[in-house]
Amino acid sequence: MSKTSAPKAQPIAPYLGGKRNLAKRICRIIDDNDHEIYAEPFVGMGGIFLRRKSKPRAEIINDAGRDVYNLFRILQEHYVAFLDLLRFQITTQENFNRLVGTNPETLTDLQRAARFLYLQRITFGGKISGRNFGLSPDRPARFNLTTLEPDLEALHSRLAGVTVTCLNYDEFITRIDRVGAFFYLDPPYFGCENDYGKALFERADFERLAAQLAQIKGRFLMSINDVPEIRATFSAFEISQVQTSYSVAKNAASRGARAELLISNFKL
Repeated sequence: MSKTSAPKAQPIAPYLGGKRNLAKRICRIIDDNDHEIYAEPFVGMGGIFLRRKSKPRAEIINDAGRDVYNLFRILQEHYVAFLDLLRFQITTQENFNRLVGTNPETLTDLQRAARFLYLQRITFGGKISGRNFGLSPDRPARFNLTTLEPDLEALHSRLAGVTVTCLNYDEFITRIDRVGAFFYLDPPYFGCENDYGKALFERADFERLAAQLAQIKGRFLMSINDVPEIRATFSAFEISQVQTSYSVAKNAASRGARAELLISNFKL
């Protein structure tokens, strides 16, 4: 299968579980596997999607989180208007708290995308729920359009030709799956199912996901935290342990160097 190089772009905001520490290893595995379709059911801020070097014939990214989907769609379709809306935003705790307390359902799609980007740029650790104002005395303000605009422009260009959807993971996989498809999956960690929003992913979904992946025609690679329940649920697949570090966790004991699993339906 022919390969072309993907235009360079990077995530425009931190996101919980962004896989920065494992990105090179994961992207190398993906780029070394020939595929005609690249698909992500849980794209988040695109930490892996944007760091890949190869660009197959079709790229499809998905997130059941409405804010994630809306931000990518606005960057694709309304880039200039989006920049105009962001132009006079500055980093203040008062504005951060105001936007945290704003119901996104009351906003236009442009306003909703601006709110989400602003909060993700400023919040500590890229958290989606339970956001806290990130204050760093040793760095510039976290939201600065002067430095952010080149990254927004690069992402706008990178999204050309990319299909963006907002589906449940199971429907997305069913619709995309075929020979030549490659799925990269980054679901919520076991024990952290509600960190991305309630009802988006439940504990029982791990069993459902394993059953679905056992039936697909394409290839998949999944990264997930290393706990006995995950090893048991996905025992039918190839499992490789890797080391990473967590900067955000529910307790101090969970931070620092930790083991993570790479799970696939092919030899790593």
